[in-house]
Amino acid sequence: MVFDTVIRGAQVVDGTGGPIYTADVGLLNGRIHDIAISLKGDAREVIDATGLHLAPGFIDVHTHDDINVIDAPTMPTKISQGVTTVIVGNCGISASPVRLTCAPPDPLNLLGQQSDFCYPRFSDYANAVSRAQPSVNVGALVGHTAIRNNHMSELNRSATAPELESMCADLRQSMADGALGMSSGLAYASAKQSSIDEVKAMVAELGRAGGIYTTHLRTEFDGILEAMDEAFITSEHGKVPLIISHLKCAGKGNWGRSEQLLNTLEIAAKTQNIGCDCYPYAASSSTLDLAQVTSDTDIFITWSEPAPEQAGRYLHEIAEHWQCDLISAAKRLQPAGAVYYCMAEQDVANILRYPRTMIGSDGLPKDPHPHPRLWGTFPRVIGHYSRDTGLFALNEAVLKMSGLSARQFQLDGRGEIKPGNWADLVLFDYQNVRDLATFENPQQAASGIERVWVNGVLSYCPNQTVPGRAGQFLFRQSQAADALLTEEKLCEH
Repeated sequence: MVFDTVIRGAQVVDGTGGPIYTADVGLLNGRIHDIAISLKGDAREVIDATGLHLAPGFIDVHTHDDINVIDAPTMPTKISQGVTTVIVGNCGISASPVRLTCAPPDPLNLLGQQSDFCYPRFSDYANAVSRAQPSVNVGALVGHTAIRNNHMSELNRSATAPELESMCADLRQSMADGALGMSSGLAYASAKQSSIDEVKAMVAELGRAGGIYTTHLRTEFDGILEAMDEAFITSEHGKVPLIISHLKCAGKGNWGRSEQLLNTLEIAAKTQNIGCDCYPYAASSSTLDLAQVTSDTDIFITWSEPAPEQAGRYLHEIAEHWQCDLISAAKRLQPAGAVYYCMAEQDVANILRYPRTMIGSDGLPKDPHPHPRLWGTFPRVIGHYSRDTGLFALNEAVLKMSGLSARQFQLDGRGEIKPGNWADLVLFDYQNVRDLATFENPQQAASGIERVWVNGVLSYCPNQTVPGRAGQFLFRQSQAADALLTEEKLCEH
């Protein structure tokens, strides 16, 4: 036996939540071929992992990297964190299937300009990602708002019956082309007026295709329990797994309610397949939303189209400079981006610790001054929350970033270190892993991530040029199985 790579003497954190153990791990043809205390056989490359931990490559379940995986396929923001798979198309916004005749509406503009939306069918997008061959694997949801935009002349209302029929047809085709599921962003003005019946109809279509439903709730502020109930009802109607995106207690009036939210979710999870994701910071980031403008918490402006010179300042400073109130200043800045310091640290910790919580960065790669979560999310979970504060053990932290995520998003063959799985792996120095990205200087790679393999190819090593770009487009499993079966039948003939 000649392995492509043998990683010797690693502390293996296998992604199941089970005990950490010492072993050699042998890679061959893109997969984990064997695991043993001492592997026999030669290898083209041997890595001495003494004193280091080896985990499954991290799965970022909540990203807005739709365009970035094509335009910047080396993906330094993610591969430098140990992320080997990204899920795109979150919060109701996706790069496909989209047909624009003008500038993208908020929040589609988080992904890029009109020229970036050149994928009218999901298959067009999947083919573009495959051609770009990014450094990370890509699984994609399609956005409810993106599909609404294809068929509705105005988005500040619910869809008519003919519009809804066309929307369902778009979703049906996307699922047939291999989308993982659908996301919604019901808090945004472009989807807020959609009725629950509109969303239920689309989720029912999703259920017929065997997809999953993720949602940015209709509100994350005072009415969050009612918004959660709507999500439970909607997913139950479609008989689909539900994932609540970036679960949080937003706004000072909501601080301290995390246990109530988690209890509500846990009760619902007794009869439904429900999970959630969370990023490890007490500040959020999105477009500048008038509904979130308040004097209770600070709001940092990251970009503004009409007033680009105001980027990098707090909203209250801009309002004072312009001698107007916060709302007036926010209106004058729009369209714009913002960081909202809207959460309590204890609530963030409670939600991160919850057993059903996965990790998602929710980073915005197109933002000129991004939230530090874009570069620092996964090292922060390991270094700050596991090692420094002891919020959870390392094996539990890794589970939240790999095995649990792979199960929830139905990514077979990934998320765990075991023979036969794809060799998506991250080797790190547990004592020195640290997120270096800050709110003041957010575009900094973390320390302590030593090597990252994607599908068996070395794809990251700090301070070295690594040519490996071996990411795959991850089609929904039933679609992938159908394609494989068709290929086998063709081979038989």
